[in-house]
Amino acid sequence: MNDQQPEPFEPLREDWQTALAVVAHPDDMEYGAASAVARWTGQGKRVVYVMVTSGEAGIDSMSPEECRPVREAEQVASAALVGVDVVEFLGHADGVLEYGLTLRRDIARTIRRHRPDIVITTNFRETYGGVMPNQADHIATGRSVLDAVRDAANRWVFPDLLDEGHQPWGGVKELWAAGSPDARHAVDTTDSFEAGVASLKAHRAYLAGLGGDMANAADFLEGFARSSGSRLGVRYASSFEVLRLSFG
Repeated sequence: MNDQQPEPFEPLREDWQTALAVVAHPDDMEYGAASAVARWTGQGKRVVYVMVTSGEAGIDSMSPEECRPVREAEQVASAALVGVDVVEFLGHADGVLEYGLTLRRDIARTIRRHRPDIVITTNFRETYGGVMPNQADHIATGRSVLDAVRDAANRWVFPDLLDEGHQPWGGVKELWAAGSPDARHAVDTTDSFEAGVASLKAHRAYLAGLGGDMANAADFLEGFARSSGSRLGVRYASSFEVLRLSFG
C-alpha cells in the first residue's frame, strides 16, 4: 500500500499584466482554468482567448456548419463571465489538428499581435496522469504553442510575418499548461471558483450533447479544484505545468 502524499504545489507567479490563452476548442479553458482567469481579470490583468478551432465537430447531433456559430457564441459568452472580452478563432478544422508549420505560424502571429507576458494552453502530454489518453487536438495545439512562443521571438522564423507587420516578440516569461499531469504549480481559486463554474455552464449546447459526468459542471470542477487546493493549502485551486522561457 502506497501512503505517499503528493508534493505540495508552488504558487504561480502573478507579477504580470497580459496573458494569451491558446487552446484547441471552445470549453477547453472552462475545464479548470477559467476560475484562475476570473481571479486574474479581477486583479486588473488582461487575458485574451484564442481558439484554434471552433469546436464544430463537438456535438454529434449537429452538423459542423450548424454547430460552429453555436459554439463560437457560447465561448464568447462564457469568456465574458470571467472578464475576457477578446475571443479569437483561428478557423482550423476541429478533430483533425496536426502539429506543423501552418499551426505554429498562426499561433506565432497571435503572440506577436498581442505581445503577452504569459501564454496559457492546456495539457499537451500523452495522457492525463497515465489514466486517460489525451485528445489529439490538445496535444497538437499545446506542442505548437510551445514552439510558436519561440518562433514569435525569432525574426528569421516565418519572415512572412514581418511582411505582414508583425514584429518579433520575446517577452513571454512562461508557458503554463492547465491540467497537466506534470503540474507543480497552482493558483488559489477559492474566491473565483463559482465564476469558473458559470463559464462552463455557458456552454449549454455542448454540455447537453456531451452528457455524463463531464456535463455536470459544478461537481466535475469541484473534484479537481479541491484536489489541487489541498496541495496548495487552500480550498480550491487550478493547477498548471510551468515551462520557463525567460529569466525575467
